[in-house]
Amino acid sequence: MTTLERISDYLQKGRSAKVKEAVVQALEENIPPRVIMDKGLLDGMRAVSEKFKIDEVFVPQVLVASRAINAGLQILKPYLLSDDQESVGTIILGTVKGDMHDIGKNIVRIMMESKGLKVVDLGVDISAEQFYHAAVENKANIVCCSALLTATMEEMRHVVEYFTEKNYRDKVKIMVGGAPVSQRFCDYIGADIYTDDAVEAAAVAYDYCVKGSL
Repeated sequence: MTTLERISDYLQKGRSAKVKEAVVQALEENIPPRVIMDKGLLDGMRAVSEKFKIDEVFVPQVLVASRAINAGLQILKPYLLSDDQESVGTIILGTVKGDMHDIGKNIVRIMMESKGLKVVDLGVDISAEQFYHAAVENKANIVCCSALLTATMEEMRHVVEYFTEKNYRDKVKIMVGGAPVSQRFCDYIGADIYTDDAVEAAAVAYDYCVKGSL
């Protein structure tokens, strides 16, 4: 088993200390930090997410895996961020109202910041009104809404509706994501962007901010 495969395996088992050790080893092997992120940490989290969607694992296992990926990210973060990058766009990021989970959101923030995007992280349990005011105040390009629980997904629809009511829907794109979210749900609520993982979310957001189109 390669070091990257061990990172993925340890993460799926929620073994935070082992994930950190394996990430350090991968860096010592001169594996690029982004490869460690994508082929190690995110591969493991993708596997957990897929199992969650088909009820092979449940919220407690997702949270344990999330703590493990966060442990790995703390090692990688200094290698992923650059202080001299110029911001190419502004992102409003938060976990929707009623949902207190933030690990997935935090991964998205790190990946977006590493692409040179300015991220305004509102935190967790964020209402549609809070997303709206932050978007207006910061002249945001994209509003990113995260949810881990199926019960809180409906709040994403409220965000879309609130922006529509405020006649601000044409000024910002709304991105949705999280383990229970799908492209079908994104289309159903009228959001603009759905991505499977943090790497894709950052890439799509960067492309939109640079090109002005999806």
